[in-house]
Amino acid sequence: MNSGHTVFRQLLQLLPRHEFDLCVRRYRGNYRARSFSTFDQFLCLAYAQMTGRESLRDIETCLNSHQEKLYHVGFRGSVSRSTLADANERRVWRIFQDFGQILIRIAQRLYHDEPFALELSQPLYAFDSTTIDLCLSLFPWAEFRRTKAAVKMHTLIDLRGTIPTFVTITTGKVHDVRMLDTLPVTEDAIYTMDRAYIDFARLYVLHQKEAYFVVRAKDNLRFKRLYSSPKDKEAGIKADQTVTLVTYKSKKDYPEKLRRVSYVDKKRNKRLVFLTNNFALPAPVIAEIYKQRWQVELFFKWVKQHLRIKTFYGTSINAVKSQIWVALSIYLLVVIAKKRLGISCPLYTFLQILEVNLFEKKPIPSMVADALKQIPDTQRDNQLNLFSY
Repeated sequence: MNSGHTVFRQLLQLLPRHEFDLCVRRYRGNYRARSFSTFDQFLCLAYAQMTGRESLRDIETCLNSHQEKLYHVGFRGSVSRSTLADANERRVWRIFQDFGQILIRIAQRLYHDEPFALELSQPLYAFDSTTIDLCLSLFPWAEFRRTKAAVKMHTLIDLRGTIPTFVTITTGKVHDVRMLDTLPVTEDAIYTMDRAYIDFARLYVLHQKEAYFVVRAKDNLRFKRLYSSPKDKEAGIKADQTVTLVTYKSKKDYPEKLRRVSYVDKKRNKRLVFLTNNFALPAPVIAEIYKQRWQVELFFKWVKQHLRIKTFYGTSINAVKSQIWVALSIYLLVVIAKKRLGISCPLYTFLQILEVNLFEKKPIPSMVADALKQIPDTQRDNQLNLFSY
């Protein structure tokens, strides 16, 4: 059915174009745009993400070398680096944010029943941030330290499918814990975070919204033990306690009981202590929930390695946010395509195959099957397990 379309066109057909146009109209993205539309800009940035283009000149040269194929992909004019640079500076980044949120909802529906390492009926999320270093002289608005600039990408990951469900971009100076104020909270869901997010007043807000949290306790935590449950030494559980906080401010911020679980990771010979407001799940499951938090670290590592979010095509805050949201949209598009087309190889392998075949006219499933025959099994096995679903 798709034998007459390029791979790039087949991928774009999976996008809800009507929803994209609604996002454009919401922010008047095409106001006074004569030839280079918002969708043209999206196509350029999408191509750059999927093929690892280094600069605006690189994007212009590579796209114009495929000039005869661009119209059939969706471009309605030639690509100029000055026009693209102007669009990155001028067009509101929220267009791409809103469209990214639409793709998030599509991906979540597709992966809703995906098998998961833990047998939980509740949604499980991991929340963390990653810092993207910038040059202070080029990005003065993103001052981080005296000689350094940076932005932070605060991300909530749905661990069933590794879908980024909430993303906000701030300057590097913004402390992680402040993002709990903007976190969308789902009743009965479990949120796992590292100890940078320990703020008992904010955690109590989560508790009042009838959500659960699992966080790693700080070493200087002061508490009073009320009750100890039986230990499970075989599972590495050294303590399972019901506690209350004892310092004046902590007790005022979180007046109710907490559960303290002490766990020894036998593989790393390391002791970890967790705090949670969930008293129903077994202690080994609480420890395993926190282990799953590592998936968000792998997500950051994957995105930084395989998409373009460490070097930018513009220096304004608008250009940076636009590029990050288009990168996330391409991640989501590939995740959606992988599920809908029944692709079984790891995500990075799929992205590699797409990269070198974007303008080939061959159905994606058969193209991937042919390409996998040429890739040794050992090379495929070396990919991050996170993306082998």
